[in-house]
Amino acid sequence: MIVGTRGSQLARTQTQTVVKALEEIIGEPIETKIIKTTGDRIKDTQLYNIDAKGIFTKELDTALIDHDIDFAVHSFKDLPSELNDQLTIAAIPERQSPNEVLISKYSWDELPDNATIGTSSVRREAFCKYHGKNVKTIPLRGNVETRIRKVEEDEVCDATIMAQAGINRLGLQDHIKEVFSTDYIVPPAGQGALAIMTNKDSEYNDIIAQLNDENTRIEALCEKTILETIGVGCQWPVGILSHVDGENITIHAKLLTPEGEQLADITKTTTKDNAFNKAKEIGLKLREESL
Repeated sequence: MIVGTRGSQLARTQTQTVVKALEEIIGEPIETKIIKTTGDRIKDTQLYNIDAKGIFTKELDTALIDHDIDFAVHSFKDLPSELNDQLTIAAIPERQSPNEVLISKYSWDELPDNATIGTSSVRREAFCKYHGKNVKTIPLRGNVETRIRKVEEDEVCDATIMAQAGINRLGLQDHIKEVFSTDYIVPPAGQGALAIMTNKDSEYNDIIAQLNDENTRIEALCEKTILETIGVGCQWPVGILSHVDGENITIHAKLLTPEGEQLADITKTTTKDNAFNKAKEIGLKLREESL
């Protein structure tokens, strides 16, 4: 088997976790192929200023379609809202923390007026404004280690907001100044989850499916369903998080304007069997509010 991955330390670490689990199942080594994506090449602009559809996945998708690789491991939140119809998500392993964290010498409450926050996320920028922070945002691209260094050593900006899951997977927890609750800054759909993508006709789909965590699968696909229904992808500041508890699932979605004004804040609980119907209902409501 051959796995494709982006070249960042986080992408390779996430991929290696999956590879190790699969190697234990199949009893043979898996080859790793590094593939550079469009998102890896663009370093100097906000993601919402460019055509970001599949920006971190397109080249890996092509390799899957051409059978150059057998599977690819993505951060679920990087998936485009609409997948190529030749591909499938073969497994979604157990989710890690979906929370956002602050990287800074300041605590959130200590951030001075006109502090600079490095981010390439319209959602994070909007949530800063929503919470009344008088800050300036500047583009901050690069891998996790690079962004941390730019804040702590190069002092390019006063702070940045990042996903806790990636920092945890890299063992960089000591750099976290503060962990935000998921109600305070609602994360993007699928944050903390991984998606193992394959060609629909892959002979390895049943094997890879053994890595699936059913509750995480329902949560992540429910959140993705909301994005698909809204039809706005990452061009709108929307946070979506769901949580399975027993036979029920609670879904929380918050939609803001780029200026940080709240358009919708919806929390619904339903049964797991009805999760996707409820997700579509929430997505339609959010779409109405965004028009």
